[in-house]
Amino acid sequence: METVALLPNLCMVRFPRAQVYLWHEAASLTLIDTGMAGSARSIADAIRRIGRQPEEVTRVVVTHAHPDHVGSVAEIAEWNGAEVCAHRLDAPVVRGDLPMPPPVLTDHDRPLYGSLVASAGIGPSAPAAVDRELEDGDVLDFGGGAQVIWGPGHTAGSIGIYLPKHGVLFTGDTAANVDANVMLGVFNQDRPKAIESFHRLAELDVDTACFGHGDAIVGGAAARMQAAVGLVRD
Repeated sequence: METVALLPNLCMVRFPRAQVYLWHEAASLTLIDTGMAGSARSIADAIRRIGRQPEEVTRVVVTHAHPDHVGSVAEIAEWNGAEVCAHRLDAPVVRGDLPMPPPVLTDHDRPLYGSLVASAGIGPSAPAAVDRELEDGDVLDFGGGAQVIWGPGHTAGSIGIYLPKHGVLFTGDTAANVDANVMLGVFNQDRPKAIESFHRLAELDVDTACFGHGDAIVGGAAARMQAAVGLVRD
C-alpha cells in the first residue's frame, strides 16, 4: 500500500489491484471506494499519515459494486457511522440482496480476466448498508459540490464523481490509465453503454482525473481523455 498526495485536498491510496481516494476538508473526510476486503486497516493508516483520524470519515462513495471497490465498505462504515452512497442500480449488490451480473468478455478481456480476477482470490464483499441511493445529477456535499455522473456499462450503476470547482473527476472503472494510456475500462457488462459513458466523462472540463486502475493524471486530464475518445470504439 502506498499513499500519494495528488492535490492539497486529495490523496490516493494505492493497492496492488485498485485505488482508493481520500478527499479531505476541515469539516469532513470522504472516501471514494474502499478496495478489497481487508483494506480498512491500511486505509486507516493512510488517513493517520495525513494527520487525520479514521473516525473523521463522514462519507463513503461507491463508484460501482465490484469487490475490489466495495470490499471494505462495511468495516469502514463501522468506524463512526459514515454515510454510504451508491447508485440505485448497484446498491442492491452492495447490500448483498442481489449478485453482481458477470461481465461480457471481449477477446482482449479473456486472458486478463483469467490472470487478474479468476486467479486473484477476490472473495465476495461483506454486505453493507447503503444510506443514500444516488441518481444522475445528484450533488454531494464535499469538494464545493460533487456531481454524480451516471455512467452505465461497466456495471448498471457505475458512476463518476465530478468536482467542477476543482476540476477533479473520479472515473471509477469506466476509464483506466494503463502504462500512461487512457483507455476504456475492461470487464464491462455492456460495452456499447460503457463507451457512451466514457465519451460523456471525456466531455467534462477536468484537470485531474482519478482512475480506479492506473495512475491519476494531475494537470491536463481533459486533453488526455479527449485524445482517447477516438481510440474507444465499438
